[in-house]
Amino acid sequence: MPKRRFSRQLPLRWRLTLWYLLTLGLILLLFAAFLYLELRSSLLSQLDASLEAVAAQAAQNVARDGQELRFQATGSREMEPVGDEYTLYLTDAAGAIWDVAGQVSAVPPLVGPETGAAMQTVQDDAWRVYVLPLNVEGVAGWVQAIADLDPISDTLGRLATLMLLGGPLALLLASLGGAFLARRALAPIDRMTRTAQAIGGGDLKQRIQYDGPADEVGRLAQTFDAMLDRLQTAFARERRFTGDAAHELRTPLTALKGRIGVTLSQPRSTDDYVTTLREMEEQVDRLARLSNDLLLMARLDQGRVLRDADRMDVADLLSAIVDQLRPLAEEKSITVTQALPDGLVLEGDMDLLIRLFLNLLDNAVKYTPTHGQVTITAAAVDGELRIAVTDSGPGIAPEHVPHLFERFYRVETARSREVGGAGLGLAIAYEITRVHGGQLSVESRLNQGASFIVSLPCAGISEK
Repeated sequence: MPKRRFSRQLPLRWRLTLWYLLTLGLILLLFAAFLYLELRSSLLSQLDASLEAVAAQAAQNVARDGQELRFQATGSREMEPVGDEYTLYLTDAAGAIWDVAGQVSAVPPLVGPETGAAMQTVQDDAWRVYVLPLNVEGVAGWVQAIADLDPISDTLGRLATLMLLGGPLALLLASLGGAFLARRALAPIDRMTRTAQAIGGGDLKQRIQYDGPADEVGRLAQTFDAMLDRLQTAFARERRFTGDAAHELRTPLTALKGRIGVTLSQPRSTDDYVTTLREMEEQVDRLARLSNDLLLMARLDQGRVLRDADRMDVADLLSAIVDQLRPLAEEKSITVTQALPDGLVLEGDMDLLIRLFLNLLDNAVKYTPTHGQVTITAAAVDGELRIAVTDSGPGIAPEHVPHLFERFYRVETARSREVGGAGLGLAIAYEITRVHGGQLSVESRLNQGASFIVSLPCAGISEK
C-alpha cells in the first residue's frame, strides 16, 4: 500500500518517465543477454570449426611406429599448422599419450577420450577439445585438438564491462529524454488544467485552442473545447430559459396582485367580485398551464416520462385528435383534411404522442387565417413513419426557423404573445419526438404556410 500510495502521489510525467525507464531497462537487459549469449555461441562455433580442421589435417600426418602412432614432422612439437594456438594429443584407446604437438606446457592433464568424434569442455570451460578417431595400418587411436578459451573469455569480459558501464549511462540519457518528451506531450493537458481552473460559472469563453497533431492528446484537447462549447450553449440556454420562465410567471402574478389590490381598495358589488374572480381564475389557469409545461419539460430532459410503450393505429389516433380540434377550426372556417392510410402502427407513450400532435395541430389552426386550410398526412418511408402537419398561414422567415424549437422562443408579428402561448408548445413537441427516438423538422417560406414533419420509428403495418 505505501508503494502504491507513493506512485499515485507522483506527477503523471514522472510516472510516465519511470515506466519508460523500466521498460527500456528491461529491453536493454534482454538485448544485452541475447547479444552476450549469441556472441559466445558464435565464438565457440568458430573455435570448434578451427579445432576440427586442425585435427583433420593432423590426422593426415600420423604414421605407425610399432604398436604406437606418431606425428610425422621434423619436430613433432613444431608440426604445422598447430603452432602456439593449439595442442595436439595422439592417444590410444585407453587414453595413454603416444605423441604431442603444439603448446604442450599449457595443456592440462587429459581425460580419456570417448569413442567416436565428440566436443568436450575440460577444467571449467578453460579449454576446448575436439576428438577425432583414426586407424593407421591396423592401429587405432585418437587425435585430440585442444585450444585455450582465455581469448574468448577476455572478449566476452570486455563486452560485459562495456554493457555494465554503458547501460546506466544510456538509462540516464533516456531519463532526461523521457522527462522532456513527457513534459512536451502533456503540455496540452497542463493547458487544459489551467483553462479548467480559470473557467467559472459566468465565464465559459476560455478555450485550449490546440494546434498540434490529432493524436490522443490532441483529440482530448479538441473534445475538451467541444465540451466547453456545449456547456456554454447549454448555460446560455438555461439562463435564457430561467429568465423567460420568471418573466412568464411574473406576468400573471402581477395581474393577479393588481386585480386583488384594486378589488380591495373599496367595497364592490357582488357582480364586480364575480367578474374579478373570473379574471383571476383565468390568470391562475395560465399559471397552472405554464407550471405543467415547465414540469413536463423538466421530466422530458431527465427521460423519466416514458411509460410502457403502447401500440396504436396511426389513423385512429390522428383522426381522434383532429375531431377534438375541428370545432376550433370551424369557428375560423378552416378546412382540415386528412390523408391517413390504414394499417400504420405507432409505438410509444399515448399521452405524450397525443400531446405532440395536439400541439402541432393546435398551432396550425391558430396561425392559419380564416378560410384557410390545414392538412395532416402520414406515410411509411424506409422504415420510418412520417407525419406532416401543413397549414396555409403566413409562414416563417428563414432567420427564425433554426430557433423555433427553443424554449420560450416566439416569432414576432403573427406568432406573438397575444396570439400564441408561452412559447413552449413546439419545444415540448420537439422533446416528445426526441424521447421516442424520432425527429421533428419544419419547412416554411414567408406567405406560403409551414409544414411540421414528425419522423418516428414505424412499429409495423397491421391488417384491418
